[in-house]
Amino acid sequence: MVRGRGVRGKWCGALLLAAVLAGGASACGPVTPPAPGGPASGTTSAAPEQPESQASTAPTAPRDEPRPAEVLVEVVVSGGFAGVRNQLVVHHDGSWTSRSGTKPPRTGQQTPAEVAELRAALEDPAYALVPSRPTGSPIADGFQYSLMYRNRLVVVGDGERPPALQRVFAALPEGGPPTSP
Repeated sequence: MVRGRGVRGKWCGALLLAAVLAGGASACGPVTPPAPGGPASGTTSAAPEQPESQASTAPTAPRDEPRPAEVLVEVVVSGGFAGVRNQLVVHHDGSWTSRSGTKPPRTGQQTPAEVAELRAALEDPAYALVPSRPTGSPIADGFQYSLMYRNRLVVVGDGERPPALQRVFAALPEGGPPTSP
């Protein structure tokens, strides 16, 4: 049974149990399937409820805190006369990898100040207002730039770099992925 607070918690627990037995979901939150090796479908294992004062008080890390090796931003440049597709990935710790065509990847490390500037540019409210898709006419044999930051994809073409986006590119290692094949 799901522990909760007061009457609402008991109702949510009852609704959740009914939803699990019926194979559906409840309004109290998502239903997760039993772990492998857990009880068979249609059976339950009741655990004794503990008073809230005895509940686990182990500290947990904030979920918003990224791990150093997680990707901060990914930038891909594609197009051009030669049809390039080059990529730059910057991690939260400032380490980065640039891939260009069939050449071996290049790696590097930004200083803490450079990482802070990149984060500031990406978190700037003006950057959040940059349109997600190109707004101008495409340039023949021009490049298209795709930036992924916090599950938001921004795609712009050559000549479509508003000041907030220029600030992001200026803070990227080597100004972003190369445009050469």
